[in-house]
Amino acid sequence: MDIIEKLTEVFKEFPGIGERQARRFVYFLMSRNPNYTENLSDLILDLKKEIAQCKECFRLFINKDNRSKICDICADASLDSSVLMIVEKDSDLESVQKSRIYHGKYFILGGLVPVVEKNTKNRIRINELIEKIKREKKIKEIILAFSLSPQGDHTDFYIKSQIKDICGPLNIKISSLGRGLSTGTELEYSDNETIKNALKNRQ
Repeated sequence: MDIIEKLTEVFKEFPGIGERQARRFVYFLMSRNPNYTENLSDLILDLKKEIAQCKECFRLFINKDNRSKICDICADASLDSSVLMIVEKDSDLESVQKSRIYHGKYFILGGLVPVVEKNTKNRIRINELIEKIKREKKIKEIILAFSLSPQGDHTDFYIKSQIKDICGPLNIKISSLGRGLSTGTELEYSDNETIKNALKNRQ
């Protein structure tokens, strides 16, 4: 396997990137001058150096001084701590944030649960979520915000089954996004109005 094929395989690991597009990326880099590729390489290394993971919500955030252990969202006292939204990944959180509709806190699950899966707890942060619910005394509602797909629906069902016995005695409401989202819609790519309707119609 030569360097072109190796790089193609690396780019194919990116979300939504297939063989043809991955190879186009490689040929694009080959056509650029050495300064461009060196700068890109330095930026990727710097990104890894300046990124930290929030110990509260597990969001990745820029932490240049490496001092803070929580992100700006979790540290924001003006946000509503009584509402916790569970999302699959960082990009879903960013989409909801950009809509400027939701003003509560978040928890990043780290993935979705496949319909056929034996080692579910190794795929997602279900144990960390349960601990957070037990620890946080202000939570009054948990919103499950997953993409409307078979895997998203299965994850919704699984999370409800895992937290209902904890939330019941604590009087915590569990809701899911309403049908403002069309079936098959990825939360990451939903527009502001769609997210607004999905939140408004949650049940």
